Amino acid sequence: MRKVTVRIPKVFILIVAFLFIAIIIKLSYVSLSSKVDGINLHNLASNRNTKTETIYAKRGNIYDKDGNTLASVVNSYKIIAYLDPKREKDYVVDKDTTAKMLNEYLGIPYDEAMERLNKEGKYQVEFGSKGSNITESLKNKIEALDLPGIDFIQSQKRTYSMGSFASYIIGYAKKPNGNEDGEIIGELGIEAYYNKELSGTNGKTTYQTDAYGYTLPSAEVITEEAVNGEDIYLTLDSNIQLFAETLTSNLAKNYKMEWLIFTVMDAKTGAIVASSTVPNFNPNDREGLSIYMNPLVSYTYEPGSTMKIFSFASSIESGIYNGSELYHSGQIKVADAIIKDHNKGQGWGDISFDTGFTYSSNVAASIIARRLGVEKLTDYYQKLGFGQKTGIELASEASGVVDFHYETELANAGFGQGISVTPIQMLEALSSLTNDGTTLKPYIVDKIVNAKGETVYEGKRTEVEKVYSKETTDYMKDLMYKVVYEGMSSSSMWRPSKTTMIGKTGTAQIASPKGGYLNGTYDYIRSFAGIFPKEDPKYIVYVAAQQLNSSNAKPIADELTKVVDDIVSYLGIENVDPNENSQIVTLNNYISKEATTVKEELINQNLKVYTLGTGKYVINQYPLKGSKVLEGSKVFLTSNSHDYLMEDLTGWSLNEVRTYANLVGIDLKTNGYGYVTSQSIASGTPLTEDISLEVTLSK
Repeated sequence: MRKVTVRIPKVFILIVAFLFIAIIIKLSYVSLSSKVDGINLHNLASNRNTKTETIYAKRGNIYDKDGNTLASVVNSYKIIAYLDPKREKDYVVDKDTTAKMLNEYLGIPYDEAMERLNKEGKYQVEFGSKGSNITESLKNKIEALDLPGIDFIQSQKRTYSMGSFASYIIGYAKKPNGNEDGEIIGELGIEAYYNKELSGTNGKTTYQTDAYGYTLPSAEVITEEAVNGEDIYLTLDSNIQLFAETLTSNLAKNYKMEWLIFTVMDAKTGAIVASSTVPNFNPNDREGLSIYMNPLVSYTYEPGSTMKIFSFASSIESGIYNGSELYHSGQIKVADAIIKDHNKGQGWGDISFDTGFTYSSNVAASIIARRLGVEKLTDYYQKLGFGQKTGIELASEASGVVDFHYETELANAGFGQGISVTPIQMLEALSSLTNDGTTLKPYIVDKIVNAKGETVYEGKRTEVEKVYSKETTDYMKDLMYKVVYEGMSSSSMWRPSKTTMIGKTGTAQIASPKGGYLNGTYDYIRSFAGIFPKEDPKYIVYVAAQQLNSSNAKPIADELTKVVDDIVSYLGIENVDPNENSQIVTLNNYISKEATTVKEELINQNLKVYTLGTGKYVINQYPLKGSKVLEGSKVFLTSNSHDYLMEDLTGWSLNEVRTYANLVGIDLKTNGYGYVTSQSIASGTPLTEDISLEVTLSK
């Protein structure tokens, strides 16, 4: 067979070779270039991958013990305007109308709005702070205008429905750096201490996107749901907290001071039911926030004579105390120092140690402390909780200092000088007197409930240390009774009218940064530790104020005794004569009801009703709803008319007169204690804002 040879034209070979080389060049170009046919290949590669978005957990709420909301999360919105015509009808077409709307509803100046709406090359624009934090209701109003190109971005913000109410206890939380998105972070109080529990656990959504960031239609979307934060219920009683807030605000309104703390603790459990401070702040906008520490747990200071409660009790427990033993009061030399009693060292002659406690004698406390010695007194103070944190659920708790070695330091420690404490430590130590010598751990959280509604934590009574015997605490309570009811004449100002309160005052010097002590007229920390009722203690109260612009503690006493009376009325724990058949009446909410109808209802329950003004409706009442009062008690109804006429106050108690003056808005000056015998304004006289009432009381 003949072999056939096929010849390929050289031109064809050259063409194939050329095409092959062209393909190689194209592939090389594609591999080296970032753009091909107008498509950015690097972006295409980077965008065509997995995208993850965070699903933020809802922050838990904070409630009082009865479930009233104190802190919660609400939806907040930011308005945006789309400017890109490629969105077809969904972009801002009528800029003039849109700018006018932004001005009318959000207060954005028309010119500023037009400037933003005329931005060239922008896909969308925002409108700064005035276009943010928009409420749900305002958003709905704007949406009803149906303006093209207007949209909203939803976020969340923390809100505090009761404003400055217990602000340093609750604290505050916010989004860091003012970001619209992201987690809300607690920065003070309960919000900070329980930030992790309140925050919950964020979720996420994962999906595939194309070069333009759009979700691929065939891509799988994987979602991990967020777990919302836990809800925290505090031990606060909102009614008692309201009484406490009134005390601090009244004092702040009438007197200058560096700071003030007032706290009420359940005597049998250690639960904090109220705590109010000066200064305070509104956590919604943090207005007034200048100090980032809660005085209840973070302030340390020399306690002064309230510490005599514990130096005397420690002496009694040690078996070295003889209350009837006499000593010479006035002053005493200890090492190279002279310790004086508060009446300029004049003293009261030879008096018993029991009387020395009643008169708050520094000399008596010094003798007792020196008899105990450094080791024993230090041991008792430490067992009571001084010099260490209580562990209450509040951030930045301080320890205080109990450290004394020399004889003079020991003597001073007996009356609360040269050592430092916190208010919460004082409350823990005082709990030993209401629990037969055992201290209780203070707590502020009643329970924590998770997103499933399950209670994951419950606060409870926790015993810390057995420090004293019942015999010792009974003896001390009798001495504290004598302070208020049998002591110096000034002590009678601490007597409430509706219960028996025992207690001890304190007046401490303020340490100077330069050494020694400040010596100005008001350079003192005035305090009072009280327990009521004496027969069956329900509450411990502690108040302390630094540099109160007053020559004495009477302004504090006036407000404190009123609060104590308010508490016993509210809870129905006032002293009742067992031989009387008086009935207890629980008051309802009468606000917004017709005054005449309410008055008739209350009179039928054997209550004395005073309607203030001639208005048709009740706008305020005292006592508050839920309060328990005895038949025959006074009830005040403020009407929606301010044409007040002076009442006949004869026979009224000091507490009743103060309540009346507060409700009608007049200044009050009182003389004496007991019940009203005369008044400066005749009954029936029209009351005006500039009028001042003066009453005289006697036993």
